[in-house]
Amino acid sequence: MLFNSGVFLKFFAAFLLLYFLLRHHLQARNVLIVVASYLFYGWWDYRFLSLLAFSSLLDYGVGLGLQRLQDPNRRKLLLGFSMLINLSILGFFKYYDFFAQSLAALMTELHIPVRLQTLNLILPVGISFYTFQSMSYAIDVYRGQVKATRNLVNFLAFVSFFPQLVAGPIERARHLLPQFEPTLKITRPMLEEGLWLCLWGMFQKVVLADNLAPLVEMVYGHSNPGGPMVILGTIAFAFQIYCDFAGYSDIARGSAKLLGFDIMVNFNLPYAAVNLRDFWRRWHVSFSTWLRDYLYISLGGNRLGALRTHFNIFVTMLLGGLWHGAAWNFVLWGLWHGAGLSVHRLWTKRDKTLRHDESFPLPLTPRPSSLSPTGGEGQGEGAVLRTNSAFRFLAWLATMLFVLYGWLLFRAGSFAHIVSLTRALGTFSLPVWTQSYCLNLAVFTLPLAAMQIWQAKTNNLLAPLTLPRWAQALLQGVLLIAIVLFWEKEKVPFIYFQF
Repeated sequence: MLFNSGVFLKFFAAFLLLYFLLRHHLQARNVLIVVASYLFYGWWDYRFLSLLAFSSLLDYGVGLGLQRLQDPNRRKLLLGFSMLINLSILGFFKYYDFFAQSLAALMTELHIPVRLQTLNLILPVGISFYTFQSMSYAIDVYRGQVKATRNLVNFLAFVSFFPQLVAGPIERARHLLPQFEPTLKITRPMLEEGLWLCLWGMFQKVVLADNLAPLVEMVYGHSNPGGPMVILGTIAFAFQIYCDFAGYSDIARGSAKLLGFDIMVNFNLPYAAVNLRDFWRRWHVSFSTWLRDYLYISLGGNRLGALRTHFNIFVTMLLGGLWHGAAWNFVLWGLWHGAGLSVHRLWTKRDKTLRHDESFPLPLTPRPSSLSPTGGEGQGEGAVLRTNSAFRFLAWLATMLFVLYGWLLFRAGSFAHIVSLTRALGTFSLPVWTQSYCLNLAVFTLPLAAMQIWQAKTNNLLAPLTLPRWAQALLQGVLLIAIVLFWEKEKVPFIYFQF
């Protein structure tokens, strides 16, 4: 079920009616959330409901076992069992065909006859997201950071909560799970914030991202694009993937806010980043912090020497790239960012204030309605950049060029396509439709650019809610009209549904 569909609007309207009737009856309310979430997920393909239920029940039982066991070895063995099962399911559906095809190709190159059967598996939507969310609960219980819950309904609601089920944010148990326990008070400011986030998120998706998609395809589907068109197409994709994914996250946060729940901010003006580490503190925050907490630090962080630190960064980003999909372009994208983060660490290693867990991007700790456009850096590199606007601009430009080439790797369909596009960057040819292309690109990127400049200047992601009531109504009315005008009968799925 897609957010940008009439079916979801009817589903959510019916759910809201029942939800507000049951909001003071905790157990009935949470049962309703579970039933609605399973209906939401099963609408896509009911056969995969069993995977969602199995993953949830597995880690529910593992959590209780970890809470009860005292022997460290047995606790470690139980956690390992949970991770093995979860990652095996994820790996089977997501990577079996990829590795089988890659191994067969390698054996062929070595002139070793081998026949490997591919299964052409359907990837269950959202499996990467809910698997990571469920696994994080078991790991947090093992580490003693949260207590295992005995309430099965609450835990099922935590894993399957439909606003963020299929594309995040990847929530932590210590933040979301306790919200299923009390009676939630829904205030007028919460409703206003939720409505704004839903409208702005839908505008980003339906009006901006979906109209940038054909512009991207015109370049990336072209057999021989020139350098300027590759650059323009990659800029279009940078805006498309942001509007698509951040739009989903905003709708998820807004829908949850209308129900009285708080979901973490997943994007904080990432294209305002002044270095690569800053970018990853702003882009897909729930995922980058998951990698940091459960992979990078577990590998040793930077506690085991310089070489091991760089190795850990590369491994973390390599697996982060592979998480996005079973394809070599995602592997290269992860390695590209791993190399960038490693070089950035070498450049800033003179900063002795870094703790062992700060070599990898840190989460932001913003106020609910006000986020620092500089990622909260108050000293060292951030302070230098703020006092030198020219250097800050150059740092921003270098970061964006690095990120844009990374998006080229991400969007390209194959290694051969990457090579072709990279070579095209050295050529210069402009097709006759360049002018109209640039005009369309400007039309569908300027609204986002204007909004984010406003948010950065006011240091507030909810800047539109500071307007007078009449101005808020006018702005929301314009967004609603644009959404209705650009609403397509054939709904375009969100990009991150495939991950």
